[in-house]
Amino acid sequence: MFNAQSSIFNAQRSPTCQRRVSGNKLKYLFILSLVILSLCQGVQAQDTLAQRFLNPPASAKPWVFWYWMQAAVSKEGITADLEAMKEAGIGGAYLMPIKDTANPPYIQPASRQLSPEWWDKVHYALQEARRLGLQISIHVSDGFALAGGPWITPELSMQKIVWSQLPVTGNRLFNDTLPLPPANENYYRDIVVYAFPEPGGEEQSSCSELPVVTTSKPGADARFLAIKTSRESFRSDEPCWIQYAFSKPFTCRTIIVHTGGNNYQAQRLLVEVSDNGRDFRSIGRLQPPRHGWQDTDADITHTIATTTARYFRFIYDKAGSEPGAEDLDAAKWKPTLKLNGIELSSAPRIYQYEGKSGEVWRISPRTTTAQLPDSLCVPLDKLVNITAHMNAAGKLVWKVPSGKWIILRMGHTSTGHTNATGGGGKGLECDKFNPVAIKKQFDNWYGETLRRAGDSLAEVIKVLHVDSWECGSQNWSPVFREAFKRKRGYDPLAYLPAMAGIPLQSAETSERFLYDIRNTIAELVNDSFYVTLSRLAHRHGFGSTAPHTISPTICSTPFQARISMVRTLSRPKALPSCAPTGMNTPPCSSPCRTAIMHWASTGWCTMCLCTIPGWAEGPA
Repeated sequence: MFNAQSSIFNAQRSPTCQRRVSGNKLKYLFILSLVILSLCQGVQAQDTLAQRFLNPPASAKPWVFWYWMQAAVSKEGITADLEAMKEAGIGGAYLMPIKDTANPPYIQPASRQLSPEWWDKVHYALQEARRLGLQISIHVSDGFALAGGPWITPELSMQKIVWSQLPVTGNRLFNDTLPLPPANENYYRDIVVYAFPEPGGEEQSSCSELPVVTTSKPGADARFLAIKTSRESFRSDEPCWIQYAFSKPFTCRTIIVHTGGNNYQAQRLLVEVSDNGRDFRSIGRLQPPRHGWQDTDADITHTIATTTARYFRFIYDKAGSEPGAEDLDAAKWKPTLKLNGIELSSAPRIYQYEGKSGEVWRISPRTTTAQLPDSLCVPLDKLVNITAHMNAAGKLVWKVPSGKWIILRMGHTSTGHTNATGGGGKGLECDKFNPVAIKKQFDNWYGETLRRAGDSLAEVIKVLHVDSWECGSQNWSPVFREAFKRKRGYDPLAYLPAMAGIPLQSAETSERFLYDIRNTIAELVNDSFYVTLSRLAHRHGFGSTAPHTISPTICSTPFQARISMVRTLSRPKALPSCAPTGMNTPPCSSPCRTAIMHWASTGWCTMCLCTIPGWAEGPA
């Protein structure tokens, strides 16, 4: 039982206890005052927060895209738009003129981009924005995609690798002009000329050994499919087959499907072969690569295990088609087979090299040794650099050794892509790897806007904006070779034929070189293009913005080291001794920090395309 006589309540009899009680009272009063003060501050904070919601600071206000469509802009319209933005609590606008003048113009006089009328409207818009306390962002070019203009010459435009090849017989002096590789914008520059022994024996092609082409589609004539220059189109909504019948056994190692555009169904044909035209055996189904919406810059080369037969049958059946995904745009629509041609060749090629070389954005599994054994790869010590034997006009004088050889002339040309959503300021897209070209683009569009605005209005312009990447990919530039050597530690010229799909030394060596190409492209897009623009903007006292990842259009690694689904991968085999010392090991040799995993149970890494053990169950 509680004994009150011995408790604290008898404290009046103890001076020590009295002091303890007084101290406790002071402590309680202090704590109570803190609670009251905190409550008062909380009420005040709530009032301040409510006020900030009602009257948000400029940094918290939303911005809008402000499109000036087809030169149809007036001062009355500018004022009306900006006043409406102000009334709605908008903080600023991303000004982007879109497309060229309509025919006939929607407004007279039209204000075509770069014309005196247009600059007058831009100046007026900045004045009105200042009057209303609004801010303006100017896009990096005319339109919303991406960074080009009439001041970008072919030399300063986005570049890509191109080539021509010529088979020659040895033991003679070759003295002739080499075929010019395909060129855009009347611009081409040589990089290197190589010669190497023809791998796999004398090359056969369905373009030269024309087969008899038939189809099961009623009433259809498919003969044009074997003619490379044909522009006719074969189409079928229902299951059917197309057959190539050769007069003698034909050895096939690659199948190139020409579509003239995206067509998922054309890249998943079932392939059967026969020696007599009656008994067919399957050699598998073509596998379409993962790809983005802008996928029309290159064909798709399917590498198969060496197959010799007289009859090749390509069977279309939409059963089993993927229903569509973000990176298989064409598969979303009605399944239909559309193609312009099917080309068979005995030439060994790297599996779906067009995406691996960075010419377009695609994701494909690595080439296997079953598809491409070492015996079909060009040994590095057999690759002869004969560039010094060709003059500026392309004439080559060279003593060809014995045997059958391939002469490969490689160079670069403009991709031909433009800022297609622009109007009066439309032109070739600037080279995304070359700071000189990037600065020229900045100076002639954004910089010109600042000059015409003057100091009094330049303060209204707060942001340089870079919007949608819709200009395809690029895999070369006058600065690319030196950048590659600096970043990767070896000279890409020693392996450049792999960018034309020609396998060097082994499938693994070729794949690793092409991985280094893609990784360099991704780094240059960031370090040269975006960083250069950001620095130019900051030099003028402005911020800079750019949207989402640029995949699926060009190689990029936007979420480096930030993907929770990335797993530690098994270490692959070491590079063969023939590989250069500096050749980079793909990220799969250690925790894969530079890749976004394609997690739709594909089983491979999107950057290095390595097999991921145990990935079938999906991402972690």
